[in-house]
Amino acid sequence: MPALTRRLGVATLTTVLVGVGAFPAAAGGFDAIGSQERATSGGSSGALLESRVSITVKGTAPEDGGPITSTAVDWQPPACWYEPYWKAEDFKTFTEAKWSMYESAGGAPEGIADARARYKTGHPYKDFNVDKNDEGMWWVAVKNPEMTDDPAAKACTRDPFWVDNGRTPDVPQAIDTETLAGLAHQRTVVPPTRISMAPDGRSTVNAPTWLWLDKGAFKPVSVTASLPGTGLWATTTAEPVSLHIDAGTDDAETLPASGECLIDENGSIGEPYARGKAERTPPCGVRYLRSSGNGTYALEATLTWEITWKGAGGTGGELPEGTFATTTEVPVQEIQAVNR
Repeated sequence: MPALTRRLGVATLTTVLVGVGAFPAAAGGFDAIGSQERATSGGSSGALLESRVSITVKGTAPEDGGPITSTAVDWQPPACWYEPYWKAEDFKTFTEAKWSMYESAGGAPEGIADARARYKTGHPYKDFNVDKNDEGMWWVAVKNPEMTDDPAAKACTRDPFWVDNGRTPDVPQAIDTETLAGLAHQRTVVPPTRISMAPDGRSTVNAPTWLWLDKGAFKPVSVTASLPGTGLWATTTAEPVSLHIDAGTDDAETLPASGECLIDENGSIGEPYARGKAERTPPCGVRYLRSSGNGTYALEATLTWEITWKGAGGTGGELPEGTFATTTEVPVQEIQAVNR
């Protein structure tokens, strides 16, 4: 083998093995496909391992909606974690194949000496624990596919470790129901915030514009994250709780002044305009104080979703609220007198 080719082969395989004696860092993804489910898994022939976490969305995700944004600046979904991945015999087959490729490409035996000692010769594992093939699993580190460039995704640096069936590893970031809840939160997609307006199509300077969301316009959104074969699952449920209005200009007043329109007991937000309400102040709306001229004002309606979760083993709790904003272009005309 030419020297340059050998060096390139060694460099490539060393990268795959992540340095001296280490195991390939796992990476992968999962997709929410409506009410369907897609589970991804690694194979003994691949260099990259994908998380086996499955994401299931109740109903069909809206095409023109989008993922919610967490309102908590000090919280983020898990960037990496450890999960059960390999049966002992499969782990042995995969790892020894990589060792063989490394050596065939000219890699020195000492380059994998530490790994041989750890997994094969009893320091601390012997022959990859194949005599316990049905009694446990090898756990590996995986990265959140949505956060591969996040520095936090590099925090899971442990080599693969063995865990007997029925035991929970005493290892930080080992996957649990709370981990799954965080992943479900991240994959929550909500519909656009389509508000009703009156007058519809064009607002008038100094006259209130009524804004509202009808009862039933938004239904709870549920997402379940699960790890097949482990009994671990968590379901998040997002429900709308308030609507925040940003008029898109400083030359406007929001109604109420905070711009925060709370959800009513009947599930609606704001109040529909009807004849006879012209002299009333809408419970949710905006009053523009200056014409938009030949342009428009970008009225932003941000719906806040409260998120709770429940999981296997009676676990559950609350997660940070999420928001999703939709912008409506509003032309505002200058009319001093309006007949209603």
